[in-house]
Formats: sequence, structure tokens, C-alpha cells
Amino acid sequence: MTEDLRFTHISLENWRNFVRADVALQRRVFLVGPNASGKSNFLDVFRFLHDVASVGGGLQAAITTRRGGVSRIRSLAARRNPEVAVSVRVGNDDDEGAWEYELRFSQDNRQRPLIKKERVAHQGRDLVLRPDEQDDRDPERLTQTYLEQVNVNREYRDLSTFFASIRYLHVVPQLIREPDRSVGRQNDPFGGDFLEQIADTHKRTLDARLRKIRDALKVAVPQLRELELWRAERGTPHLRGKYEHWRGYGAWQTEDQFSDGTLRLIGLLWALLDGTGPLLLEEPELSLHPEVIRNLPQMFARIQRHSGRQVVVSTHSSDLLQDEGIGLDEVLLLIPQAEGTSVRLAAEFDEIKALLEGGLSLSEAVMPRTRPAGASRLSSFGD
Repeated sequence: MTEDLRFTHISLENWRNFVRADVALQRRVFLVGPNASGKSNFLDVFRFLHDVASVGGGLQAAITTRRGGVSRIRSLAARRNPEVAVSVRVGNDDDEGAWEYELRFSQDNRQRPLIKKERVAHQGRDLVLRPDEQDDRDPERLTQTYLEQVNVNREYRDLSTFFASIRYLHVVPQLIREPDRSVGRQNDPFGGDFLEQIADTHKRTLDARLRKIRDALKVAVPQLRELELWRAERGTPHLRGKYEHWRGYGAWQTEDQFSDGTLRLIGLLWALLDGTGPLLLEEPELSLHPEVIRNLPQMFARIQRHSGRQVVVSTHSSDLLQDEGIGLDEVLLLIPQAEGTSVRLAAEFDEIKALLEGGLSLSEAVMPRTRPAGASRLSSFGD
């Protein structure tokens, strides 16, 4: 069963901004750091594992087609060791290291991704350790992982299924309003086929989710009274909401008239209800009111109590970190340095602990560490 699984630990070598990273992960994870510190690149590690394990994906597509090749992934600060490595532990609260997966790769003289090491372990026992004898006889096999091959991954298919269940979301409202920009895309994390995804949902599930979303939206958008899926004459799916106004009987609006904040919040709420695998959220606070943002961590926690799914969030928002329920072991600080970005738990900083003991909020203790040096000089632009 994969429903209770989550990532409990991750180690990286030469992955984009990160020459080295080694950190424990909780069921909620908040990534904070300055611009260009690598928050998106950290999230992309999980997307990479999803792409390797998914139907229609695989190692070659994940690296070459979707990320431009090994040279685009390898850290610019990498020196002696040219290999890129991703290692994760996957488990649950009872057994945090039930599964281990390690993938180390480089490229051949044709610039094709080539596996240097692949390891799958369960309960401490190696199920896969490559290169193996078959790889030695046929090195071409090292262009594919065992993880992506259904004819060999039966013994560890739960792990492959877990990776494939990872979902990334960063809704771009304009793509929802103008889906023609994303024709042909499926499960577009930026929302290009968002309305089609909703329309393909079983009616009973769809109705239940829209009711929950409508009730939640009423907090942020008090005028909203109804929310439904509606199809135009040609069958094109639309979201439409009924808004209360002075006439009393309300007026219907479709998604092309919704505000950016409303569309982002609908996308976020839908994603939280859709699926059980890890959910990756990039700056969910965009376009939202501060009071709504402050309640997002509790909303994540409540969803997790029902589904158990892991939520990994990147953010620049002080409001998001105002929640007193966020633990120091849930916050990862990304700190740019000359030789790549370091990743550390907030719990590792004695200064942060001291500030909290002195009465400051988590936001007040953590966010100043993400402030770019000399940011105030931007105010002189144009002089």
C-alpha cells in the first residue's frame, strides 16, 4: 500500500544548485530562501522521480526531453565528481526507512544519460544493485532504470507507484482562462488542462469536491453562492460561479471572469482533494489575501489528517509562517553560498531557537535569514 508512504529523507549530489544536500523531511515541508536559492530546483527532484517512474516517462525522457540533458542538471559548482546523484528514503511514521532508492548518473560520449548506480532496498535488503552482470554484458541497459520497467519492477512496484503519484502544482490563471495555449497537454501542472481534469472526474466525486471548494471559497470570496461545472453549447467545460449582488438573485460568471486569486485558490483546493501522493506547491500564496495565506498551513494539516499525504511548499511569505503550529523540523532554509546552496533544518540554528524562546514568531525568526543582502538598494533604481 502506498497511501501512508512519504519521503522521510533526501540526499543530493551535484543536482542543480546543490553540490551536497542531506536532510530529513516531515509530512509538511516549508522551503524558504532568497530568490535563485534553488527552491524550485529542490522541488524538481521529486518531479524528476515522478517522471522516471510514470507511464510514458523514463530516465531518458526525464533528463533529456524535460530537463535538457545531464549538463543542464549538473551543478555548475561540481568539480571533481561529474556524476549527479539522488537518494531518498520512503516510509511512514512507524518505519521511516522502509524503502530506499538511489540513482547516480552521468552521460556517455553521445551525451545520453547513463546510469552509474541504481539501488532499491526494502527493509534494509537490497532488491536492486546496478550495474549488475547483465549490465556488464550489455551496457546499453544502463540507459534505463529498473524502476521504469514493469517487466522487472514487480518486487518494488509499490515504490514506483508512489513516485508516479507525486503531483506538482503552480497554477497560472491565464492558462485556465485561455486553455488553447496548452492544447495537447495532459496533467499540466500550470493549469492548461485544469478544466478538462475537472470534467473527467466522476460526477459524484466532482459534485462532492466542488461543494467543499465552494464552502471554503466563501471565506475568501463572501459573494460566491454556487460553484459548478458547466458545458457550453459545443461541450467545452467551464467553471462557473453564482455571485450575490444588489438584484438579489445573483449573476453567473465563468472562469474567464474570476480573479487570479480565486482561480489560484480553486486550483489549490482541488489539488489538495485530488490524489494521495506527495503534493508539491510552489508559492501558493500568490494573489491571495494575507488572512487566507495565514490559514493555509492549518488547511494542509487538516487535509493530511484525512488523507495522510505529504505536502512540500516553497514560499516567500511571512504570513504563511505565522502559524504557531509549524515546527522547526518542518522548515528547510536554503542558503546560497559560493560553492552551491546548502539546505538546513531551522531546528539546527540555535539563534532561531533563542529568538523563539524570546517571544518572536517563527516568521520573525526565520524570514530575515532569507532577505537578500542589499535589497534596499533597489529603491534607488531609476535615479
